Amino acid sequence: MSTLFIADLHLSTERPEIIALFLRFLEQEASQTEALYILGDLFEVWLGDDAVQPGLQVVLEGLKNLTENGVPVCVMVGNRDFLLGEAFEKMTGCTLLDDPSVIDLYGNPTLLMHGDTLCTDDLDYQAFRREVRTPQWRETVLAKSIEERLQMAREARAESRARTREKAAEIMDVNTQAVEDAFRQHSVSRLIHGHTHRPAVHKLTVDGKDVMRIVLGDWYQQTSVLKVTADDFSLARAGQ
Repeated sequence: MSTLFIADLHLSTERPEIIALFLRFLEQEASQTEALYILGDLFEVWLGDDAVQPGLQVVLEGLKNLTENGVPVCVMVGNRDFLLGEAFEKMTGCTLLDDPSVIDLYGNPTLLMHGDTLCTDDLDYQAFRREVRTPQWRETVLAKSIEERLQMAREARAESRARTREKAAEIMDVNTQAVEDAFRQHSVSRLIHGHTHRPAVHKLTVDGKDVMRIVLGDWYQQTSVLKVTADDFSLARAGQ
């Protein structure tokens, strides 16, 4: 058997072909696995559990069907869908996973993260993240009307795109020291994360120990899926 990991699907009604691909993935590959982990940014934007866009309802139904058929699904929020909450869990049967989390993956303690907290050189983003993850900010936003939240999301998206164009690629990638600190803090030899959209397997040494950082790709073009078994792992595209 195997365990699957995906991240950064950014599902949106503007990209129906990716929603269709994800639903096929749930019906085929994911239905044959022991567990599915989604490490952040399942959705391009999530306005709150009370504001599910009609075109995204099929995604919730697909997840519910998978969990009802006995496949556990753990979802970590990302920087786009951090308003996921308890109602989402009830609608889908998924379990929201803390970031970071350490799981026992076939006897190998493995650290799971979305990955944005590793990008410590991006000071503007880290300040934004601290602000929007407070209970006060969440309560304030969820008290607004759905139309107001939608407008906030549009403005934040436009601002994010503008800032991304201005930043050097290195700033938006992980910081080496932050990665090493994560391995030390959690006493693991393997880290799996997304966020950077740069799929790769990085082998490095931390304090004289060999460790591995596996980065998941996005679902814009890469449709990245990590398959882990007790003996091996592979990073490939969905459907392959």
